[in-house]
Amino acid sequence: QVQLVESGGELVQAGGSLRLSCAASGRSVSRYAMGWFRQAPGREREFVATINWSGGTTDYADSVKGRFTISRDNAKNTLYLQMNSLKPEDTAVYYCAARTEFVIATSRRGYDYWGQGTQVTVSS
Repeated sequence: QVQLVESGGELVQAGGSLRLSCAASGRSVSRYAMGWFRQAPGREREFVATINWSGGTTDYADSVKGRFTISRDNAKNTLYLQMNSLKPEDTAVYYCAARTEFVIATSRRGYDYWGQGTQVTVSS
């Protein structure tokens, strides 16, 4: 089993930056692709970004492309999401996820493990 714990969410002003972290435990996730999703109140959980096992391949939702960067440190068993130029519409609970495959996926159904989420609130 893999446990995922997100951190780094907080209240920030529009235009600001945050870095989210996701620490994995239970087993190494170095061979797993991973992703970030988010869920705003009253909305479905949506894809944000994904990264393959080595970090060599990434993909982003159009709404965050050019502003967010996903990365990983396999030695630390940790996933990151650097978020710049934040907008009020980025306000959501952000979830980390891992899938037992090497390659990336943009669908929620492609992931096997999920964290509990961290709240990001962007004020205007």
